[in-house]
Amino acid sequence: MDGSTPMRDLGEAAYARIRAAIRDGSLAPGERLTEVDLAARFGVSRTPVRQAIARLEAEGLLTHEPRRGLSVTRPDHQQVVELYVMREVLEGAAARLAAQHASETEIAAMAEIVGAEPAAFGDAAALAEVNQRLHGLLYLAAHNRYLLRSLEQLAATMSLLPTLLTRGGRAEAAHAEHRAILKAIGKRDGDAAEAAARAHARAAQKHRLAWMVGTLGVPRATPG
Repeated sequence: MDGSTPMRDLGEAAYARIRAAIRDGSLAPGERLTEVDLAARFGVSRTPVRQAIARLEAEGLLTHEPRRGLSVTRPDHQQVVELYVMREVLEGAAARLAAQHASETEIAAMAEIVGAEPAAFGDAAALAEVNQRLHGLLYLAAHNRYLLRSLEQLAATMSLLPTLLTRGGRAEAAHAEHRAILKAIGKRDGDAAEAAARAHARAAQKHRLAWMVGTLGVPRATPG
């Protein structure tokens, strides 16, 4: 047996565990990390952790800065704009394909999740979980493995942003937008489903940028 195979397996496992910790917020944006700390935290040697770090840096989930070292990426204003542009494109495509290919069981499951949203309006963690489940099922319902891969990477990067669903009435607005997407999918109307998903992404972006300006201020323009 190739002696490198077990090490590759350990690297894959370390990658999956660190990535999951970033997605669930256990490793928060801006948090400083070291190989030694991560190895101790996840109970592996430094070599697989090093392999995992290289992959996560390539994916943009970890950032290495001179003099500051390694940290969980904290997206800046421009990165947030770019993320939402891609979210609009990819989720629009997912909704269109779901309207064409989703099974009745998948549509019923999405309807059940959407119906459960109002009960979670006052609980940020529960609402974020419901939202992730709904979007995850929408991605699967598109029945396109290549789109799914892109959406999963997008979702991982989006997880670097704090949830804002309980701020400024966003939960209620997002619920209405989810219902519009689901209605179009149920009617097998690809055009309407894509339009509704794109409108949902744009509304989320507007809410996010308004929060960022209110919290962090307007980004300064670079001279020249």
